[in-house]
Amino acid sequence: MLDLLKNFFQSKAAPTNEPPSVDQAKALRLAAGVLLYEVIRADHKVEEAERTVMRTALQSTFDLDTEETAEIMRLSEEQSLAAISIFEFTSLVDGAFSPEEKKRVVELLWLVAFADGTKHPSEESMVRKIAGLLHVAHPDFIDAKIRARDKKGY
Repeated sequence: MLDLLKNFFQSKAAPTNEPPSVDQAKALRLAAGVLLYEVIRADHKVEEAERTVMRTALQSTFDLDTEETAEIMRLSEEQSLAAISIFEFTSLVDGAFSPEEKKRVVELLWLVAFADGTKHPSEESMVRKIAGLLHVAHPDFIDAKIRARDKKGY
């Protein structure tokens, strides 16, 4: 799976106006999935409610079927646990997503953080770190947090 990410970065070295290939799109979905899983494991407890929110977020955001979603979930967890840093994933999302798409990713991160009924300080810290690496403006960061909180009924 790291090959997908490497191929994506290599393709970015030679800019074109072509739409992303299937492998590039998969690498972007995987990168977003890894970031979501990083929030899940930030408090050192992986709750089923958090996995459910992640699954729903990936499926609805990227219009995936059940099988594709399961694969991205599995690969996201593997890559998250194997990664030395989140920079390769944030830089991929930062370079490919529009400001609105990045704001949506931050909202999804907040939904995962709120999924188990508590907002652990380490989860909040991880969301802040990722939002910063995605260059999401602070007002957009706060708006994403409020929207996620309102969706969860806090």
